[in-house]
Amino acid sequence: MVANTAKSVLRTPRLVVAVVLLLALAGCRMTPAPDSGASPGTPLEPVDQVRTGVTPWPIDPQRSTVTIIVRRAGPLARFGHDHVITSADERGTVWAGDTPATSAFELQLPVERFEVDEAVARASAGAEFAAPVPDDARAGTRRNMLRAEVLDAASFPVITLRSLAASGDWSQPVLKVAVQLRGVTRAHEIPVQVERNAPGLVVRGELRLNQSDYGITPFAVAGGAIQVADTLEIRFVVAAGPG
Repeated sequence: MVANTAKSVLRTPRLVVAVVLLLALAGCRMTPAPDSGASPGTPLEPVDQVRTGVTPWPIDPQRSTVTIIVRRAGPLARFGHDHVITSADERGTVWAGDTPATSAFELQLPVERFEVDEAVARASAGAEFAAPVPDDARAGTRRNMLRAEVLDAASFPVITLRSLAASGDWSQPVLKVAVQLRGVTRAHEIPVQVERNAPGLVVRGELRLNQSDYGITPFAVAGGAIQVADTLEIRFVVAAGPG
């Protein structure tokens, strides 16, 4: 998703760098996925939905959002442009038990519903993203993001996050989460903040993951002088409650 971060970066006065970044936009070089503890394409195990006294709550897409920060890197990174990708349709279920350990969730993000560099999203992401991105550059970045070499939306239309375990109490729980991206599954531990209200809850947190862990090699040229950073910052707010 990721080598696409550079399309909107530069114009004619910096022609050489612009050409390089347009090459980066063409897509990531793909390498075989590393051993992730699960074979590529292996489906995640079903969430145990039979929990005594726990009612499943649907995730509310109107109050939820997932924001992916894609950054530039390398000695010439100052000529680049960070991008903000947001989900427009979050689907899934939360099973909120008495403790984090007795709770579970599943979140699905349809890849085709990702939006790139919307003005409101960039403003919400922080002052460093204040500069607008032209519509044609946004469209090109999104188009290339979905290509087979990157997210491969045709073959892997959904990114899934699913809880595996949780520790701590509601004041500061830590979740172990399986992320399935482009057919590769890896586990991550994520500290979160939980606001419990009546009825429902809101979960906030941030996850950092490396593209290379999911079989994507970020594009780099000139010995790495211009490159797309391997690490993605994923910020999320997930709200759920009675449907």
